[in-house]
Amino acid sequence: MRPFNLKRRVGRFSLILSTLAFVFIAPVAAQTTQEQVINVPEVVVTTQQLDAARNSILPETGSSIYSFDQGAIADMPLGDSTPLNQVLLQAPGVAQDSYGQLHIRGDHANLQYRINGVIIPESISGFGQTLDARFFDSVNLLTGALPAEYGLRTAGIVDIHTKSGELNPGGSISVLTGQYGTLNPSMEYGGSSDGLDYYFTGQMLHSDLGIESPTASRNALHDTTNQAKAFGYLSYLLDANSRVSLFLGTSLSRFQIPDNPGQTPAFPIDGVALFPHLPSSSLDEHQSEKTDYAVLAYQGKWGYATDYQVSAFSRYTETMFTPDSIGDLIYNGVASRVLRSNFSNGVQGDVSNRINDSHTVRYGLALSREHAVNDNTSSVFLTNNAGVQLPGGPVTITDNNSRDASLQSMYLQDEWLLTDALTLNYGLRADHLAAYTNEGQLSPRVGAVFKISPQTTLHAGYARYFTPPPTELVSSSSIALFRNTTNAPEVTQNDPVKAERSNYYDLGITHNPTPHWSIGLDAYYKESKNLIDEGQFGQALVFTPFNYSQGKVYGLELTNSYHQGDLGAYFNIATSRAQGRSIASAQFNFGQDELDYISSHWVHLDHDQSITASAGVSYQIQRTTIAADALFGSGLRSGFANTEHLPAYTQVNLSASRNFDVAAAGRLNAKVAILNVFDRSYEIRDGSGIGVGAPQFGQRRALLVMLGKDF
Repeated sequence: MRPFNLKRRVGRFSLILSTLAFVFIAPVAAQTTQEQVINVPEVVVTTQQLDAARNSILPETGSSIYSFDQGAIADMPLGDSTPLNQVLLQAPGVAQDSYGQLHIRGDHANLQYRINGVIIPESISGFGQTLDARFFDSVNLLTGALPAEYGLRTAGIVDIHTKSGELNPGGSISVLTGQYGTLNPSMEYGGSSDGLDYYFTGQMLHSDLGIESPTASRNALHDTTNQAKAFGYLSYLLDANSRVSLFLGTSLSRFQIPDNPGQTPAFPIDGVALFPHLPSSSLDEHQSEKTDYAVLAYQGKWGYATDYQVSAFSRYTETMFTPDSIGDLIYNGVASRVLRSNFSNGVQGDVSNRINDSHTVRYGLALSREHAVNDNTSSVFLTNNAGVQLPGGPVTITDNNSRDASLQSMYLQDEWLLTDALTLNYGLRADHLAAYTNEGQLSPRVGAVFKISPQTTLHAGYARYFTPPPTELVSSSSIALFRNTTNAPEVTQNDPVKAERSNYYDLGITHNPTPHWSIGLDAYYKESKNLIDEGQFGQALVFTPFNYSQGKVYGLELTNSYHQGDLGAYFNIATSRAQGRSIASAQFNFGQDELDYISSHWVHLDHDQSITASAGVSYQIQRTTIAADALFGSGLRSGFANTEHLPAYTQVNLSASRNFDVAAAGRLNAKVAILNVFDRSYEIRDGSGIGVGAPQFGQRRALLVMLGKDF
């Protein structure tokens, strides 16, 4: 495992921030030579007005929106320590998978993350576990037929609004501890002074349950994780109509890969079988992941009618898998050290112009360039033409490659208020990709919102989508290097992964029977060419994209939420079906029998789950809040070509939190949480199915205690 080099990481960030400062701050500073004195009430009002203006640049007309505020996050079992993927699992149509993966409306990943309106390229391992909710002021999940300003990643837009020091002054420290060796200290602090707004947060985590266990046992073997995360936000008001903001984050995680006991080795070394001297319960695989990102943004107004934001971003992400050099050989016939990294830089600009009372025109562009590295050093055994292992020790094969990629996007749309009750949002988007393939598309979008009555709203939309494969995950492996080895694929065809092109239709209605109760029903249908899916085709927890030549996804979502006084509750249930036909790229990852079957049958995608549900309730009694939430899944797909599915499961969590006063320490915040209250043992994956790497079980019951103090 590569050691943590603080000097190298600080040096890289210094270069990034220096470049961003030169490009953006210098021109702005030239316009602000006079010292500005702004009193605190004016700063707060100006900040709120600019926040509202920034949010208006990116509207959600016609799409489906599910929101979480600070209160909703605080009521979750782990409160502010909740990883982002666990927050989003409470939204409708979000299916749980292993290793923090999420599947929204039948898609594998395909999520776009925005922080304060700026696109942040996803990390190799996904942001589901990289971001935690501590620095969120709110987070919205947008799905459906999205307006033209949203593109490339379209299964869901995770729109995060950060806390600020002006609106969240002061600080807090907390410690979460409990079963499975959990120790999670954290802190946050924010404030403001003379137009400068600052907010910082950081946390560390140690746990003996880092990745889902491959067995139903309560305690996984070799499953320790150590993680560190930090986020910082700085904003300076230049005047009443403009500000410059800088935010940056970092995440470093190290995982032991849990062992699956009782496996039988299949590949002797020099004719000698090492089993039982090296049982599968003693393997020593590791994976490390790190992600750094930085954004510099300038937001302003032109006169009364025009709001705009321009930004530059930089992101570096790296994942390294270190095998058990002997154990992986004798059990799998290959021991691969895998390193994948991606360095992405780009600029983004968005403008909103209110032409008159009926029309608001929005337009913008985003340009980015990436450098992806895929290094693979493998130890394998030689075989004859029949695939039989030859005598002798292992040989080493190096298969390293890198690729540059560029993405260009622009959009133009008009939000047209036809009547007080009917709004139409129509536009056009253009995207172009130059990477493993060279493709582009013009994508029309149209969405409408009709207010039937003060209590009832109908929305409908159509979107043409262009979804490129994630550059950091595409591998251009040289299959010929592994010919006549124990890592030789059965199939040698390897067509390049292509961008997915789809037509998306969405229709929904929301109704408020009372001011405190909201009900929503939403239906969607997507038909795709070159539908993108991903699979784990090796020991490393890194996913590889591939295409089905055809795809179709459709479903129905029902949402309910109620909030009055000290009582809050919600219930969401969704049904969906996601299918593909004929593998069109990266065919060497499949067996010939599987390829033949899929070429003539519509098959379920591995993450297709028929029914998904979530529910929660919270009640505050004076200074004590009692909360519960639950997840239900009918089971992901399994078996040959995903022709079977796993059993259904339900997980229920409980928590109780209270503020109390201690003479020596002042006011403290305490929370007790029980995860998986009924200690249900359920299987998320059984190791079978298309692109499924290993069996994985959900977490068993855990008791956790959190203690914190504000200051």
